[in-house]
Amino acid sequence: PSTLILDEPTAGLDPRGRDEILAQIQRLHQDWNMTVVLVTHSMDDVARLASRLVVLEKGRIVLEGSPREVFVHAEQLGRIGLGVPQLTRLLQELKQRGFPVDSQALGLEETAEQLKKILESQHYGHV
Repeated sequence: PSTLILDEPTAGLDPRGRDEILAQIQRLHQDWNMTVVLVTHSMDDVARLASRLVVLEKGRIVLEGSPREVFVHAEQLGRIGLGVPQLTRLLQELKQRGFPVDSQALGLEETAEQLKKILESQHYGHV
């Protein structure tokens, strides 16, 4: 098929199983140019995989865009029962506490760069 729709494909899986199924989904998208629609509450998964998010509430689109564009609306997502990825939440909390971070960073590499900035700004030397 040209499009695959999956409803909560990682629900109930242990971390290894989750990583395996997400890798398979990513391969289908890349190798077969297949459009994959993930219906999920796992914002960590969509941050890793999705290029576009559509957030629904009671059947209506309330947010739409790239993960970076959608996850800046953490409060709105929280009101409708969703969150942001854990690393995004960490950076948003650090920013609220006055640390010089880009709270829109996504993924482990971008988050590590932001944490490095904090350490450097606190005069811990080269990290």
